[in-house]
Amino acid sequence: MLSHADIAGRIPHQGAMCLLERVVAWTPEDIHCEATGHRAPDHPLRAHGRLGIACGIEYAAQAMAVHGSLVAEAHAAPSTGPRAGYLASVRGVQLHARRLDDVAGALQVRATRLLGDGNHIVYSFEVASASGSLVSGRATVVLDAALAASIRKGIA
Repeated sequence: MLSHADIAGRIPHQGAMCLLERVVAWTPEDIHCEATGHRAPDHPLRAHGRLGIACGIEYAAQAMAVHGSLVAEAHAAPSTGPRAGYLASVRGVQLHARRLDDVAGALQVRATRLLGDGNHIVYSFEVASASGSLVSGRATVVLDAALAASIRKGIA
C-alpha cells in the first residue's frame, strides 16, 4: 500500500492537485486507489460550489499515472524513471451521477491496462463509491509526448 506522499513522489500533480489518498493494491495489469478529499470545500477542481462528476476522469488519470510509474519502477534500470505521458483521449465514458462532492465515503478508483505498445497504453477505468459506479470508460495515454511532437515537426 502506498501513501499520499508516495503517490505525490510519482506523479507531476502536487499539493491539493494530487487527488489520490492511497494505493490499495496494484499488479502489472491494474491498480486500485482510494481518494477522500472529494468533499473538501477547497477542492482544486470545484467550480460553482460543486465538484462535477466528469472530474472523476482526473482521478482515474492520476491512478493511471501512478500505475505507469510503479510498472516502470519494477521493470526499468534504477537510472531510468517513468516516461512522461499525457491523456490523449477518453472513450465510452458513462456518467452515473451528477457530482462527486456529495458522495459519502471514499472514492474507489480503478484502472486496468487493456493493451499497449512502447508509446501508447489503453486503460479501462472506474470511479465508484460504496453505492456503485460513478464514472467509467476507457482512456488512451501517449508516452513521451514531447518526443512524438518533435518527430511530427521534423525536429528530432
